[in-house]
Formats: sequence, structure tokens, C-alpha cells
Amino acid sequence: MALEERRAWIAGVVALLGYGGYLVALLVGGDGRSLAERPYAAALLWSIGAAVVVTVLLSVAAAAIRPEEGAAKDLRDRQIHRFGEHVGQSFVVIGAVAALLLALAEAAPFWIANAVYLAFVLSAVLGAMAKVAAYRRGLPQW
Repeated sequence: MALEERRAWIAGVVALLGYGGYLVALLVGGDGRSLAERPYAAALLWSIGAAVVVTVLLSVAAAAIRPEEGAAKDLRDRQIHRFGEHVGQSFVVIGAVAALLLALAEAAPFWIANAVYLAFVLSAVLGAMAKVAAYRRGLPQW
């Protein structure tokens, strides 16, 4: 498995676990309040920060396991990375549109923040899945 494919797996799995941890913290710490009234900002920021740190640490560890692979990025790796980023970025746009619509509807900040966070997670997961699929099956031919 190429280093970039391992990094894609790491990014996707850590994004899912981080979001899952956030959802657990949000649902458990409710004290009987509705979702929109619960304190969410700290849990959201901690889960994002932890996911970033864990992703970086695991990526460094993956590169340290086989250091000879770290410098060997070829054209295919760059094309797969670009493809995965394009797939993932589409969900950032969808999340921005959803947040805009929620803001226009004067929804609570909770819903806007969570729409954006979900879009970021979907972007990371689907971008990683696209990269892994491209490594396993090849890039799609247009």
C-alpha cells in the first residue's frame, strides 16, 4: 500500500471517529435540553482539534514506518490526490450552501455550525474514499 493511500485511510477514519466522538459528547451531555440548547462549541472545537492532531501524528508515523516511500510521489499520486480533493471539495460547497440557507432562515447557530462541521467531515471522508478507490481501481477516464 502506497504512503498516500495510507494517509487517505488515516484521514477518512480519523474524520469519522472524531465526528462520532463529537456526536457522543453532544448527545450524552444534554441534561434534558433540546439539541439546539446544548453547549456544543467546546466539544466541536475539541473534536476538530483532536482529529487534526491525530491525523498528523498518524501520518508521520505511517511515513516513519517506510521512510523510503515518503519522497517518492509520482504523477499518479498527484493525480489521485487532486481527484480526491475535487470530490471532497464538492461537499464543502454543499455545506456552505446549507449554512447559507440556514442563516437566511434564521436558524439557531447550533444548526448552522453543525451543518458546516458535517460538510467538512463528509468532505474528508468522501475525498479519502475517492483516493482509496483510485489507488485500488485506477482513476476514472472521462
